Amino acid sequence: MRYISVAHSPDADDIFMYFAIKFGWISLENSYFKNIALDIETLNVEAINSKYDVSAISFALYPNILEDYALLNTGVSFGNGYGPKLVKRKGEKLKSNFKVALSGQNTTNAMLFKIAYPNARIIYKNFLEIENAILSGEVQAGLLIHESILNFSDELEIEREIWDIWQNLSGGNLPLPLGGMVIRRSIPLLRAIQIEEKLQKAVQIAVSNKNLLSEMLLERDIVRIDKIQLEKYLNLYANSDSIKLSENQLEAINKLFEIGYINGFYKNKIDIRKFMIPIEYKDYRFS
Repeated sequence: MRYISVAHSPDADDIFMYFAIKFGWISLENSYFKNIALDIETLNVEAINSKYDVSAISFALYPNILEDYALLNTGVSFGNGYGPKLVKRKGEKLKSNFKVALSGQNTTNAMLFKIAYPNARIIYKNFLEIENAILSGEVQAGLLIHESILNFSDELEIEREIWDIWQNLSGGNLPLPLGGMVIRRSIPLLRAIQIEEKLQKAVQIAVSNKNLLSEMLLERDIVRIDKIQLEKYLNLYANSDSIKLSENQLEAINKLFEIGYINGFYKNKIDIRKFMIPIEYKDYRFS
C-alpha cells in the first residue's frame, strides 16, 4: 500500500471537504490518503519546497510553483461578495504607513493588500493571533481570514473588505480566488488523474452529505466553531462551487495572475488552463 499525502488547512471548509477521505468514504486501489492539517502559510511554504503530494495553497502562490505542481480542478474556495476583512480598533484612523498583521506573505489576500496599501508596514502572524495583535496594540490593523471573519471582538470594526479591493482591481463580475489544491508533477499522469477524480468525489460527497458530515465534525470537536457558524461558513466556502472549477472561476484565477504580473509580483503572465492535469489523456490511453 502506498500513501498519498494530502495537506490542507485546519479551517472548517478544508476540514469539511477532505474529511470524507479521513472517514474512509472514498478510496483508491492499492493506496491510502494521509491527511495533514497545517495553517495556509505553512502549506504555501511547504509547497515551495515540494513537500506534499497534494496540497492546499493560496491561488496567488501558484505562478511560483507551477514547474513542480499542477492545479487540481477541485477543492477550491472563492469569495463572492465576501472574503478576508481588514479590521482595526473602533474609531481609530489609519495613517498611510499603518502597521498591519497579515497571515502570510504568499497568500492571495496579502498580494491584494500590498497593491492597495503600498505604504503599510507589514508583519506576519498565524491567522489565529491576528485579532489579539490588534487588541493589544501591537499593530493598528489586521487581515482576518477563515472563521475569524464571522466572529471577532466588538472592540474592532471593518476598515475595508478584500472583496472590494478585488472588485476595483479586477473590474468586477468575477469571484475572488482564495485557495485551491495542487498535485505534484512527479506523480505519473494516469495516477494523478485517478487522484484528482477521487478528491473531486470526496468534495462532492461532502457537499451532498453536508448535514451528516457537519454533525460528525462537531461531535468529534474537529472544527473550531459552533453549529450555526459552521453552517454559515460552509455556505460561503465549501459548497457546490467547490466541487469543480467553472469557466468563470478559471477566468478569475487568470485575472488574479494578470493583476499580479502588472504589479510586479510575477515574472510572466500565465494562463491557468495550461497548468492543469490533461484529463483527456485517460481517454486516449484506453481508447
